[in-house]
Amino acid sequence: MKTLTPIILYYMILGATRGKEVCYGDLDCFPDDPPWSGTPQRWKSLQPWTPEEINTKFFLLTPLNPEHHQTISARDIAGLRNSSFSASWKTIFIVHGMDDRAENNWVSDMCHELLAIEDVNCIGVDWRRGSGNLLQYYQAANNGRVVGAEIALLIQKLQIIFNYNSSNIHIIGHSLGAHIAGEAGKRTPGVGRITGLDPARLLFEDTAEEVRLDPSDANFVDVIHTDTMAIIGLGIIKPIGHYDFYPNGGQHMAGCPHKLAFLGKDILETIACNHFRAFRYYTHSIRSPEGFRSYPCNSYKNFISGSCFPCPPQGCPTMGHHSEKYYNPGEQKRKFYLNTGWSPPHFSSWRYKISLSLAGTSMLTPGENYTEFSDSSVMVHPLDHVTFHWIASLFNFLRKQLGAPRIYIQTGEEGTISSFCANGTVLDNVSQVMDLCGDLS
Repeated sequence: MKTLTPIILYYMILGATRGKEVCYGDLDCFPDDPPWSGTPQRWKSLQPWTPEEINTKFFLLTPLNPEHHQTISARDIAGLRNSSFSASWKTIFIVHGMDDRAENNWVSDMCHELLAIEDVNCIGVDWRRGSGNLLQYYQAANNGRVVGAEIALLIQKLQIIFNYNSSNIHIIGHSLGAHIAGEAGKRTPGVGRITGLDPARLLFEDTAEEVRLDPSDANFVDVIHTDTMAIIGLGIIKPIGHYDFYPNGGQHMAGCPHKLAFLGKDILETIACNHFRAFRYYTHSIRSPEGFRSYPCNSYKNFISGSCFPCPPQGCPTMGHHSEKYYNPGEQKRKFYLNTGWSPPHFSSWRYKISLSLAGTSMLTPGENYTEFSDSSVMVHPLDHVTFHWIASLFNFLRKQLGAPRIYIQTGEEGTISSFCANGTVLDNVSQVMDLCGDLS
C-alpha cells in the first residue's frame, strides 16, 4: 500500500483547516480565511458552531409587557406580528458577552431602566449556549459571528413586516457582545447606533475592520473602555468608535480591587470588576442624563492635570445612554476622559476647579495660590456659600491659624467661576463659612 509523504499530508491538513467556509441557510456564509484566521491576532482557524448549537434567543420587553419577556424569532412571522413589538418605538438590542445570559441579570436590569424613561422595544439577545467559558473563548469569539447574523436577520424581518427603519435600531453589546453588535451592523445598512461596552480585546485588538466593531458599523458608534490594563486587561485599548470614553483612564475603576488581590474573595468579580463596570456605568447613566460629564482630551494625564478643563465651546458629552445627542454626523472621532464615583448610586461625578489663596500663620505659605480639581458625586452648583476647614498634620501646639480670603470655584460644563469671600482666620478643625461675593464669567 502506498503512503502519503509528510509534505502531502501537511498540505491536506492545511486545506482542511484553512480557506474554507460554512454556510447556514438564511444566515449566509462564514469564511475562515484571513482576516478571520491566519493572522498574528487570529492564528487559529475555527468555524462557528451551527445556529442550532448556539440557539440564539430574543427576549422582548416593551411598555406592554415590562416585567415578563416574550420570546420572538425571525423565523416565526406570526409570532412577530402577534408580539408586543411596536414600529412606533425605538428598538434596543442588548447583547451579553462570554459565559453570560440575557435574563435575570444586568441585561434585563438595563431593559427595565430603559423602559422607566421611554417607550422602547428592548430585546435581550441570549446566546448562552454558544458563549462558552474561558477555556472556550476562541470558539465563543467565532460563534459571535453567527449571533450577529441572527440579529441582522431579525432586523430584516422587522423591516419587512413593520416597514421598520433601521435608523431606529440601537445595539448595545458588552465584551464579545460589542463585536457581535458590529457584525450585525455590518450586515444591516443604516443602523442608528451601536454602543460597545468594554469590547473584548483578545482576538480583536489591531484586527481588520471586518473582524471587530468599527465606526462604519452604525451612524453613531460610542465605546466605553474600562479594562485596558496592559497584558491583564480584558477590554480593547485603542479607540474604535466615533466617541471613545475612558472613565478613570480606562484602567483602574474606582471601587474595584486590584486584579491580583483575589485570594479569599470572589475571583470572577475581582478579576472582571473593571470589565463589568462598563455595563454598570451605562445602566446608571440611563436615569442620570447630566452625570458622567466627559472631557475631550488626548490622554488621562492631561485630563488629571486640568489641561482639558473646562469644556470647550461646543460642550462636553455625557458618557453612556445620552451621549448620542452631543454627536454631529461627520465630526472627527474623539476620545473623552472623566472620573467616576466608587459605587452605585454615586457612579456619576461632576468636576470642579477650586482655587484659593491662604492667609494666616500656618506652615502653609500665606499668600500662596493653591489649585485643586475635585470630582463630586453630586451636582453642587449653583452654590450660595462654601465652608473653609483645615486640619493640621501635627498637633497644633502653637495655635496657628489659617484663612482663605477668597475661594474660586469653576464648573466644568459651562466654565462659570463663582467667588466666595470671608474675613479673618480660624484654628484647625474650626469651620469658616464663606458667602458668595460675585460671579466671574
